Amino acid sequence: MKISEQWLRQWVNPQLDSAALGEQLTMAGLELDGMQTIAPPFSGVVVGEVIECTQHPDADRLRVTRVNIGDELLQIVCGAPNVRVGLKVAVATIGAVLPSDDGKGFKIKKGKLRGVESQGMLCGASELGLPDKIDGLMELDCDAPIGMDIRQLLNLDAKIFEIAITPNRGDCLSVLGLAREVAALNQLPLNRPSVEAVCAGDTTVPTVRVADSTACPRYLAQRIDGIDRSVETPQFIVDALTASGVRVHNFLVDVTNFVLLELGQPLHAFDADKIVGDIVVRHAVAGETLELLNEQTITLTGDELVIADDIGVLALAGIMGGLRSAVSDETTNIVLESAHFAQLAIASRARRFGLHTDASQRFERGVDFWLPRLALERASSLIVSVAGGKPSAVSLTESLEHLPVRPKISVPIAKVTQLLGVDIDPVQMVDGLNRLEIATEQVGDVLQCQAPSHRFDINIAEDIIEEIARIYGYANIPASLPKFAVSMNDDIAADAVQSLKLSLVNAGYYEAVSFSFADAKVEALFDDENLGAVLPIANPISSDLAVMRRTLLSSLLPIVGYNLNRQQSRVRLFETGLSFVGADVKNLQQTPSIALVATGDVAHEQHHANRAMDFYDLKRDVESLLPAALNKASVSYERAKLSFLHPGQSAQLLIDGVAVGWLGQLHPSIAKALDLPTIWVAQLQIEPLLAQFGNKTSIATPSKFPSVRRDLAVLVDTDTPWQMLKQDIRVQAGRYLQELWLFDVYTGDRLPAGKKSLAFAMVFQDNEATLADEQVKAATDKVIAMLADKHHAQLRD
Repeated sequence: MKISEQWLRQWVNPQLDSAALGEQLTMAGLELDGMQTIAPPFSGVVVGEVIECTQHPDADRLRVTRVNIGDELLQIVCGAPNVRVGLKVAVATIGAVLPSDDGKGFKIKKGKLRGVESQGMLCGASELGLPDKIDGLMELDCDAPIGMDIRQLLNLDAKIFEIAITPNRGDCLSVLGLAREVAALNQLPLNRPSVEAVCAGDTTVPTVRVADSTACPRYLAQRIDGIDRSVETPQFIVDALTASGVRVHNFLVDVTNFVLLELGQPLHAFDADKIVGDIVVRHAVAGETLELLNEQTITLTGDELVIADDIGVLALAGIMGGLRSAVSDETTNIVLESAHFAQLAIASRARRFGLHTDASQRFERGVDFWLPRLALERASSLIVSVAGGKPSAVSLTESLEHLPVRPKISVPIAKVTQLLGVDIDPVQMVDGLNRLEIATEQVGDVLQCQAPSHRFDINIAEDIIEEIARIYGYANIPASLPKFAVSMNDDIAADAVQSLKLSLVNAGYYEAVSFSFADAKVEALFDDENLGAVLPIANPISSDLAVMRRTLLSSLLPIVGYNLNRQQSRVRLFETGLSFVGADVKNLQQTPSIALVATGDVAHEQHHANRAMDFYDLKRDVESLLPAALNKASVSYERAKLSFLHPGQSAQLLIDGVAVGWLGQLHPSIAKALDLPTIWVAQLQIEPLLAQFGNKTSIATPSKFPSVRRDLAVLVDTDTPWQMLKQDIRVQAGRYLQELWLFDVYTGDRLPAGKKSLAFAMVFQDNEATLADEQVKAATDKVIAMLADKHHAQLRD
């Protein structure tokens, strides 16, 4: 944001030079990005008066002038159409250096034009690096002292501050906001301009209807008829706008821009004669179009807030007006709008249409909801005082219950000391906060604070403490090491999560850390009713981070693609974080999850017996996450019914019959859409896993007696789930069965039609004695008999 230092000092004028004032703003969190003078550097230009003007003997468009610069008369040849006797003008004398595009400067030398000697140059505004108002010489006031340096006369050495306003400080996007800060920092009064409401006449009051009071809780409109459009914009407004980097248009537009910069309240002027019927504040109808002031035609989607009349849309509320109702040089009757629009009603709409306006920038960050009337009165008084006109009474439509609520905040004084590491007198804290217009009083050991209407960034005690630090001065807070109170209590949850991470690291995975935001296009690939609704972000930082992720895969898969594009053919990644499901914040469910993705060969390139990763490799990695204390009999799998997973190579993981996650191959159609090869993915909820870590088991001495392994291969129907067989084997095998796993699945031409072969490994062990062959055989026979009986299984040779 650019702002004139001179304008700022009209509100508050501390005894600091420009550099010191800029440093003070920077240390208060309002970083000074740059400081420049109103005009670029030049020298040797003074005020002169044309005392003689004759035709050039050899050029129709040139004049030969004699110019008085105080101590001498100069003969200067000039081709400007407005040169005339009596004109006060800027004169670049011999040796003067004027601004140039290359930054080196253009030096004025004595020369001849068509044979006539010229001892300098008469300057237009553009030759001095200033905006041109007219085609020709810059005409100075008739009382300008002859011979005075033009920089001194026009105060061209006055500074322009360019300040980087952070998104949380929308209240500082105005002279009022910056002056409020400077006044508080220097303990000076704030010299607000005197604003008096104009006296209303018998002009018809605009009729306004607000259809959505939540999006627009306050709307003011005032009609002014009979404005004299022949008047020029007053010089103080021109100077203020120019110094702030705003182009001068016409008087009505200049006034609204001036008030915007001065107070921070966006205004809009409609041509009253182009409004048909009532003014209505409503949401757009999907498919409506609007031609904006910049001549861009947009098609509305239906969630935009608009200002409309009986025949269509007049303006995109809080962003930009429409061309149909725009004021022109012929406009004499206007309706002046000043409103408060809710942040969420404006956020992201401007970006949607490729717009970024001064109004949207402020409304998205939050504008003081008590400011609209003051701004309207300021603008209407300027218009009437300069250009006349008959104002109507103000039309006010408001819904007080829908205005933002500024919180009351309690701040323990001890907490201020704890966070800042310095003892500050509570009286000093109260004084500083009150100077920032944060109404504060000390009640015992607590500060009771009321956030002001213009501060949308103050909601919790830490926000108040930040304000105390700013007003006290960061430079006054000594550097010291923080003091930590060490707790020796175990954090079981943190240790368990760390254990999950280490198990994946041991399996060759790398941890990724990413945003919780995701690309809406990527999230759309995971559309599945089992996942739930997507939450869009009201004001995304970029188009590829526009929604909250429902699965961590939305964050991990782009990272996989990034690595594959850089010749990393084998990728193993995992991430812990929240997944978000819900169409709105009220119904949002946040689930702590752990997800992993893998692609490429099982082992690294130099491994001799290498092969591509398959489902069982992924299953092994997922099972490494299961706590050692978990009873393996409680773990089961079911076929997954998620559309983004391969239907034949995916499963749902259950613990005690409750689904805790899923694993499998990413559906080939999604992999193709993301330009990825075969990708193996999994995601588990963390909380059910942590609950298992809490199930402590007693420490047992390992058995000194040998274990016995028996492998069992059976033929079963192809539609028989191996998981069911595994559960039944565990029950039937008896108390000596220690481990059980499926190690082979075979289907092929060598087997009868409709059959598959399942091979299980069973490990028996007794902690008290060596198992006899008869004991192991008896347990194995019971298993075989049960499988034949219950599942019609046949023992393979």
